[in-house]
Amino acid sequence: MINETPRVRFAPSPTGYLHVGGLRTALYNYLFAKRNNGAFILRIEDTDRKRYVEGAVENLINSLAWCGLTYDEGPGKEGECGPYLQSERLPIYEDYVLHLVEQKKAYYCFCTAERLDVMRKEIEKNGGQPKYDKHCLSLSQEEIREKLDSGMPYVIRLNVEPGKTIAFDDMIRGRIEFSSDVIDDQVLLKSDGFPTYHLANVVDDHLMAITHVIRGEEWLSSTPKHVMLYEALGWEIPKFAHLPLLLNPDRSKLSKRQGDVAVEDYRSKGFLKDALVNFVALLGWTAGDDKEFYHMNELIDAFSLDRVNKAGAVFDLQKLNWLNAEHLRSKSIAELVELLKESLVTSSFAGNHYGDELLKQIIEAMLPRVSFIQEIWQNGAYLFAAPESYDEAVIKKRWTEDSGRYLEVLANHFEALTSPTKEDFEQALHKASEELQVQHAQLIHPLRLAVSGVGGGPGVYDIVVIIGQAEAVNRIRKAAQTITK
Repeated sequence: MINETPRVRFAPSPTGYLHVGGLRTALYNYLFAKRNNGAFILRIEDTDRKRYVEGAVENLINSLAWCGLTYDEGPGKEGECGPYLQSERLPIYEDYVLHLVEQKKAYYCFCTAERLDVMRKEIEKNGGQPKYDKHCLSLSQEEIREKLDSGMPYVIRLNVEPGKTIAFDDMIRGRIEFSSDVIDDQVLLKSDGFPTYHLANVVDDHLMAITHVIRGEEWLSSTPKHVMLYEALGWEIPKFAHLPLLLNPDRSKLSKRQGDVAVEDYRSKGFLKDALVNFVALLGWTAGDDKEFYHMNELIDAFSLDRVNKAGAVFDLQKLNWLNAEHLRSKSIAELVELLKESLVTSSFAGNHYGDELLKQIIEAMLPRVSFIQEIWQNGAYLFAAPESYDEAVIKKRWTEDSGRYLEVLANHFEALTSPTKEDFEQALHKASEELQVQHAQLIHPLRLAVSGVGGGPGVYDIVVIIGQAEAVNRIRKAAQTITK
């Protein structure tokens, strides 16, 4: 009997970075476990040694941790069902596959790659289903023993019984049926002694007491093979839930050819983990209302598999950008200060010291105008250092032959102030314009260009307050003497 308390797992192969599709699978498993007071297990399926990438396990674990998906059991968190790397469980798989051989539910196959290739081509030429022809099933025990003793390479295959209907209930897709006639005698144990994905997956899910297998739609065609293995081993079958495909905007399958697909890509571009998790949660699931902004605890409270769609989910980068901006603005100033400090390490301003109070002022000025934390220093570089150049388009539009002279007068008024506030700077500009008998705009636009080098951004008096009185005066005088039209 399956435990009442759910046990789910995320079981990636260490073949590179964590794909956003893998993140969604991990997230749905995590949310389902937390919503139902269950356990979330990380298992590394590393039996395909040809595809193994050095450092991939560590990257997977780091990416999950960054996203806040803390597993209850897994590498480094050993439980009763470990080890959690399949490469450390090889004797377990061998025991079960030999048991299947003894029960006549699996058999040795000594066919060479050349014979298999010829066989498949012949079947395809005749319009048949390209699958193994059970040639080695008819070998006698003496022939098998002789080949084994001679050291002939072999694999072990599942003996699929023809003419059977394999059926299972999917929590998302309902009742699904396959005919065993279209299912190959799949390899269970490879010639290198490693199990195939199918054998290791079923054995581990059983021994780790997995109650619900929540995975991507691409594994749907493998499920009848797994069901047959459960039945052959006499084990209870877990509940299955196959998640919809992730699609590009043109509705092709999400791939790196059309954009970033790794969690690490989005992290390096400055996306917040809260925004990425929120966005990925909505790729195929909805709570049934119009709500789109979620924190992790809200996702846990709202998540259920019966609200997951069957149809493919389109990866809309504009929506992710919007969610990033929303999550950025939902954070406290203290959180934003820490995020900005982390981001500045990657900037041209790295190594400079900026006090928390200054960073708070900069954040408050820039936050309504950015979607990413790094845009604060990318778009507001002048708040961290004096501009090295001035926007030619702004000079052409806003600068006159008198602007330099006007700024010199304004600099004198600013310099005469004592401990000035934002309002003091504004009043000083008004006095300068009265003295010069010009409109405020004839000072405001050149002032903005002088202190920032550009024509837009936060309020010009906010900029002046942030950079400080002395720095503002220096920038104004430099611009007055440098800019020509």
